[in-house]
Amino acid sequence: MQRIGVVGCGLMGSGIAEICARAGADVVVIERDASALAQGQTRIERSLDRAVTSGKLPEEEANRARGNLSFSEDFANLSDREMVIEAVAEDEQLKIDVFQRLDAVIGDPRAILATNTSSIPIIKLAMATKRPEQVIGMHFFNPVPVLRLVEVISSLLTSAETTERVNAYASESLNKRVIASKDRAGFVVNALLIPYLLSAIRMLESGFASAEDIDTGMVVGCAHPLGPLALTDLIGLDTTLAVADSLYEEFKEPHLAPPPLLSRMTQAGLLGRKSGQGFYAYKAS
Repeated sequence: MQRIGVVGCGLMGSGIAEICARAGADVVVIERDASALAQGQTRIERSLDRAVTSGKLPEEEANRARGNLSFSEDFANLSDREMVIEAVAEDEQLKIDVFQRLDAVIGDPRAILATNTSSIPIIKLAMATKRPEQVIGMHFFNPVPVLRLVEVISSLLTSAETTERVNAYASESLNKRVIASKDRAGFVVNALLIPYLLSAIRMLESGFASAEDIDTGMVVGCAHPLGPLALTDLIGLDTTLAVADSLYEEFKEPHLAPPPLLSRMTQAGLLGRKSGQGFYAYKAS
């Protein structure tokens, strides 16, 4: 697949667009307005510059990736894409709307519609289209250019051909390590990770330990690269809340219910790194 579309150019979408462009694909990036497009383009430029400065990416390859990228607000520019990866906010209705628009505009009957959702059932998005056999989950991890894992999630209706094509593209073109998941809330990683993060938030909320001591305990005591509260800040408190809500809706287990502190911080706009304040304060980059 050489013609790729990416809908959404936030933290995840920009990373997905970057790695596809670096892999040689012609990439069309769609955002809701000119401001969001400009922010996404700047995010990609900074990421490429960091990779060049660190010696991980030759300048000529960065320039080639830049040449492979185009940016638009018009879904019609996705009409010839072989695969489109949706990476908008973790909002079920928003994603359904995107899939309906993609289904209407993409001409290739074999084109794959993939979602980077963290937790929303793939079948819900598939049934918003007339091609559910070509809808699949392709869950990347932040930062996308650095972390090698991709979860590939097939719904009950995803065809074997679609799964094989996505597995091949992720592993061979993008050099990612692919793991397969059933279509259930949280998939593999978040089904294990989110209860751990919620436990850390409850521990802080109860006053049992400080944020610094909770994170130090897991970093120094368990050799985790980040403590759970710092990791929640990196993921985004709003995204963590959305995944927890999805898990709780599906399984109704008490330990999956979002703690009140997580809900209140999200309502207050304290979303972590992307807002500059979460469990910790961050300087603007």
